[in-house]
Amino acid sequence: MYTASGNLDRDQLIMQYAPLVKRIAYHLMARLPASVQVEDIIQNGMLGLIDAVGRYEEGLGAQFETYAVQRIRGAMLDGLRENDWLPRSMRRDMRRIETAISQLEQRYGRQPTEGELAKSLDMVLGDYQKMLQDSRGYQLIHLEDFGGDDDDYLDRHLPSSDADPLAALLDKNMRDVLIRAIQELPDREKTVMGLYYEEELNLREIGEILGVSESRICQLHSQAVARLRARLVKK
Repeated sequence: MYTASGNLDRDQLIMQYAPLVKRIAYHLMARLPASVQVEDIIQNGMLGLIDAVGRYEEGLGAQFETYAVQRIRGAMLDGLRENDWLPRSMRRDMRRIETAISQLEQRYGRQPTEGELAKSLDMVLGDYQKMLQDSRGYQLIHLEDFGGDDDDYLDRHLPSSDADPLAALLDKNMRDVLIRAIQELPDREKTVMGLYYEEELNLREIGEILGVSESRICQLHSQAVARLRARLVKK
């Protein structure tokens, strides 16, 4: 990965990891409406890869791919957010769901069921589930959504002699809260999240495993993320 002069061959790095950009883009597209073009997602992802290569430090070693994945995904999400393609009405609907989740969780001391959430929103179950399905894309979580810190999370995790113990503690606290929130998800939603984020299966593949439709998996995924957002915002 180095030139004859011993310098890092950045062009070679970009060529090597370009297929990774496409893989991440198509995985992300499973959660986006048809109006979003995969070519736009890939283009933003390539900008993220170039940014990652430009920031690369030899001290990262084998961590480069992990770092690049985060930069690529971040660039894709930033592009979506900048285009503001999600209708305001949909954002309002999902905030209503998050508020209902938080209120019912406090009332019952557990995660509310779909039926309880639909009732609290004065909706029939079918309409509530359609709202979840229509919200594809709102599930794209940004860490910055849960705080006012303008510092870049990834930059703060690069090897550095000026490490900030307080920042590390706060980040660990956020991870601990998220881990607990995931553990407390209803079993089926927890399974969906694991298959999607850990096994990197798409929604159709997860539906085949669980014996339900792709649209139902989309609903479960949207509801799981709404639960996580409600917990993290409440933190």
